[in-house]
Amino acid sequence: MTDLPRKAVVRSAKLASVPLGFAGRTALGIGKRLGGRPAEIVAAELQARTAQQLFQVLGELKGGAMKFGQALSIFEAALPEDLAVHYRATLTKLQDSAPPMPTSSVHGVMRTAFGTRWRSRFESFDDHPVASASIGQVHRAVWKDGRDVAVKIQYPGAGPALMSDIRQISRVAKVAAGWVPGIELGPILDELRDRMAEELDYRLEAESQATFAAAFDGDPDFHVPHVVEGREHVIVSEWLDGLPLSRIIAEGTQEQRDTASQLYLRFLLAGPARAGLLHADPHPGNFRMTPAGRLGVIDFGAVNRLPDGMPPEIGPLLTTGLEGSAEDVLEGLREIGFVKSSIDLDPQRLLDYLEPFMAPFRTDTFAFSRDWLRGVFAHINDPRQPNYAVAYKLNLPPEYLLIHRVWGGGIGVLSQLGGTVHGRALVDELLPGADLPPVGDPS
Repeated sequence: MTDLPRKAVVRSAKLASVPLGFAGRTALGIGKRLGGRPAEIVAAELQARTAQQLFQVLGELKGGAMKFGQALSIFEAALPEDLAVHYRATLTKLQDSAPPMPTSSVHGVMRTAFGTRWRSRFESFDDHPVASASIGQVHRAVWKDGRDVAVKIQYPGAGPALMSDIRQISRVAKVAAGWVPGIELGPILDELRDRMAEELDYRLEAESQATFAAAFDGDPDFHVPHVVEGREHVIVSEWLDGLPLSRIIAEGTQEQRDTASQLYLRFLLAGPARAGLLHADPHPGNFRMTPAGRLGVIDFGAVNRLPDGMPPEIGPLLTTGLEGSAEDVLEGLREIGFVKSSIDLDPQRLLDYLEPFMAPFRTDTFAFSRDWLRGVFAHINDPRQPNYAVAYKLNLPPEYLLIHRVWGGGIGVLSQLGGTVHGRALVDELLPGADLPPVGDPS
């Protein structure tokens, strides 16, 4: 590929090609069926080609378009299996790979960050990237003191591209909405827009990573690489070896799945208490199991600043819900803005609606799975069910946007991993105010 496409008209045309291409392939498929080809074979071919085009377009555009693809890749676990089989590999690939930018662009960013003699800071620097992200790519290098390092370099033109993507991505969203039934894509796009400015300044990301690294330094369960240098468009940090969660999702043993799932959930809950920050980009490309058996964590561009830890009302509300106090749950949600005072809502119907989200903490252990997540989506998004209207009466306060994103995305990743976790113990230990009732108490 060439440089990151910057002009809105170019990026808009590329984004538009996804639904247009889908329409064209659909017409071609109708022709094939008229020519005698079995409908199910034609449908499978169309889905596979659409998935390939999605990766190609979102991967080349990177920016907000690729972030949107990464968000979708988390939720592929909720797709019906006959659709997921065609999209899973392609969407998951977006989590940690994309076509690289030219070497000349890489060198240009490094010169701007460190001057014309930037190579003197390294013993060696590999011009070929080892990973790609939404607004940057990662190169392996050796720092001047002999440390192996990862050099994360932002794509030139990422800022204008991001803002253009958010304005134009609705074209892709109209197609994607049919792939992920029940997912409300609007809030995802709104939240992305709000965080763009922060994610573009790698100095802020370096500060967040340094805070996490200090909080978890020497921890037997977690490894956060220390920052070596942080500039506006370049971060140099210690290299992290490990097996990405995407590989464990694809081919891991049950033991690997269980271990990764337990550590993944523990880290998400422990971050606010120990670092005052919530890691807010939970997709599998940002986590890996190290050779020492620790969960390695990278990419701190999206964080939720929680200097006092998780909001103190979450733990008591979860406890109340598990105790089955429907009236108290409704009142508690009203107090923090999830249910507006003008909304009439049946307490028991609300509690029934929330049940799947409390289920992982009703027993000492819980096995996440794709089948379970599909059941959750069916429970909350089936118009034939009496609880269907509950979602339309709920409000999401702005201060909970990233917490909601992490919890929803985390459930998606855990369901992809298919691991068994000791969630009750983690919540009791790490969620302020949680005092879960004994297993078997009525709900």
